[in-house]
Amino acid sequence: MDQLELNPLAEDSQPAGEAQSLRRFFLDIVETLVLAVILFVGINAVSARVRVDGFSMRPTLEDSEFVLVSKLSYMFGDFQRGDIIVFHFPLDPGEELVKRIIGLPGDNVVVQDQKVYVNGQLLNEPYIYQLPLYNGSWTVPEGYLFVLGDNRNNSNDSKDWGMLPQVNVVGKAVLIYWPPPLWAVLDHPEVSISQ
Repeated sequence: MDQLELNPLAEDSQPAGEAQSLRRFFLDIVETLVLAVILFVGINAVSARVRVDGFSMRPTLEDSEFVLVSKLSYMFGDFQRGDIIVFHFPLDPGEELVKRIIGLPGDNVVVQDQKVYVNGQLLNEPYIYQLPLYNGSWTVPEGYLFVLGDNRNNSNDSKDWGMLPQVNVVGKAVLIYWPPPLWAVLDHPEVSISQ
């Protein structure tokens, strides 16, 4: 008789074990999903991924490359001439553009005779695609930046639509991550002034 009583107990414990395994499996799935959401939100809070659209930053960036953008760069540092930035286009805030900072607040930027001058000093810009074929003069007010594409004659930038409000800046482009053969950390040489 004792054996008959033990066998039903053994059969009852098997479904309980299966139920506990199933519960653990679903708990693992929920934990994994919560962790994935936390990581996704955290990564998006400090960085952005942007696709380069067009050739305005050639030769530094090419069409269809993807760049990683640091949203923290200007929380802990200042804007510098030469930084490659991503920003919301002032005329269409839903569109993000990539350009290089040339003028800071208070600067006077002059493009003349295929050369760029800031505060009367010639800029040394080894990264540009070709010399600018236009002329103009701009003064950068407080809270704004003057940005140009590296492909100076094929870029819709501050020379066309004016100053960029600093509040429109998403962050500093730090690396090309796609396509893989072109992986590279972006160089942000401070625009040097020739003496």
